Amino acid sequence: MPTLTPIENVRLETISLHGHEVAYWRGGSGPALVLLHGMAGEATTWQPILERLARDYTVIAPDLPGHGRSAKPRGDYSLGAYASFVRDLLVQLDTPQATIVGQSLGGGIAMQFGYQHPEYCQRLVLVASGGLGEEVAWVLRALAAPGMEFVMPIAFLPWVKDRLTDVAGVLSRVGLQASPQTAEMWRAYQSLTDRESRTAFVHTIRSVIDLRGQRVNAENRLYLAADVPTLIVWGAKDPIIPLDHGQRAHDIIPGSRFEIFETAGHFPHAEEPDRFATLLDEFITTTEGHDATSS
Repeated sequence: MPTLTPIENVRLETISLHGHEVAYWRGGSGPALVLLHGMAGEATTWQPILERLARDYTVIAPDLPGHGRSAKPRGDYSLGAYASFVRDLLVQLDTPQATIVGQSLGGGIAMQFGYQHPEYCQRLVLVASGGLGEEVAWVLRALAAPGMEFVMPIAFLPWVKDRLTDVAGVLSRVGLQASPQTAEMWRAYQSLTDRESRTAFVHTIRSVIDLRGQRVNAENRLYLAADVPTLIVWGAKDPIIPLDHGQRAHDIIPGSRFEIFETAGHFPHAEEPDRFATLLDEFITTTEGHDATSS
């Protein structure tokens, strides 16, 4: 596991959910804000903005099942199962409603969550979200291919991770740092050197991607988000999911807001954290959260 950087007013906690351990960052006070990371990622992707957000919000950033420090059981890794996980976590944490922020896979989960459990979802924030079109980077299509689970142990060797970590340490000592996007992709590579994480990854990726691209497309249900304040954020240089997926979603969801980070890639929240945190705060404070229970 990568070394964790302490975050003021935010703690790494664990909880048992249906017999499986779940790790999550939690802190702050105020309206609840749930942050969902992408495939092969973990909640540490939100570290650049957690401290700032915790000044005004109760932040909850879990390691999704099969990821990070959470358990990696043999089970269901579909979007529906992940959405139910988020609902169950909120119930356990006595959090009746929240703004749901999802990046990449997390965006697909956020949309599924709003569809399955609208009474818990006040707002949606989709960051370079999956589930909005077929196109996706070739490397993810390749990793979803039949038989890839037998190739991955060779491609993701622990000793390679250790050697590259040593190189990164040397570069850091001479003042050279990887870009935030490179750092996030390196974190994903590191996770896949772990056998249990790799197995969970295979189940997850095949639930949403095949050789043709993304298998799950929420476009025909986006009209259901008409009453939910929705912010869509995309990096103009995203190499994983095309920018026009965000534009199409914006065109379909009435009243949605679309923000393009011109110099960012697939991780705008990590690449431009100050701008992202400011945008998120402004979006929340200028919109009234949807309350499905009063409909």
